[in-house]
Amino acid sequence: MKTEIRNVSIDSVLKELETKRTRCLVYTRVMGYHRPIESFNIGKKGEHKQRLQFQEKCC
Repeated sequence: MKTEIRNVSIDSVLKELETKRTRCLVYTRVMGYHRPIESFNIGKKGEHKQRLQFQEKCC
């Protein structure tokens, strides 16, 4: 068995797979319930981009 190693750029891979890509809905929890980010107004979208993501440490 012969393994072929190719030097492929990320841009060329993305162009090849462009037709297979689909739109993804991102939800966030606001005031106790989940809402899609695309339904936010411009101010809430900006606020969402400024949020910090964190990983909670296990006990």
